[in-house]
Amino acid sequence: MSIIVTPSSIDAAPAAARPLLQAVEKQLGSVPNLFRVVSHSPAALEGYLGLSGALGKGRLEPKTRERIALAVAQINGCGYCLAAHSYLGRHIAKLDDAEILANRHGHSGDAKADAAVRFAVAIVSERGHVGPDAVAAVKAACYDDGQIIEIVAHVALNTLTNYVNEVAGTDVDFPAVALPLAS
Repeated sequence: MSIIVTPSSIDAAPAAARPLLQAVEKQLGSVPNLFRVVSHSPAALEGYLGLSGALGKGRLEPKTRERIALAVAQINGCGYCLAAHSYLGRHIAKLDDAEILANRHGHSGDAKADAAVRFAVAIVSERGHVGPDAVAAVKAACYDDGQIIEIVAHVALNTLTNYVNEVAGTDVDFPAVALPLAS
């Protein structure tokens, strides 16, 4: 149940957020609850969309970005983001169920992506204090310094949405996914 009220429509959102929500609707065909909740702060919505859009132009593959989002959502216990990224991973990035489950467990069946996901997990688990060995491991998988920074930025972006959704109690508007994982 939502703790912070989700505006029921674009018109119910603050005026400064409406053009941003209209752009989301144009791009996605709808406005998921996350965006409507964040619209309470047009500045936060603009910041989120700006970083998300910029990272979408980055050099990490879309599949790897979804893998990272799944791992981060699982660690942070965000049911909303877990549902959203399971859906996006399956339908947009074309990840299969086994890969989505592996990502939720903090790894990947793809060797290069595995290094990125494990690095992302280390960033979250160690709150950024990963040390040189973790950086060396992701570099050994052929990620360069720019891509490493992008992984960190994706962790930060996903942590932002995880925290917003957990604080707000955002109602899940994607097919629900069970948060606990069997070992």
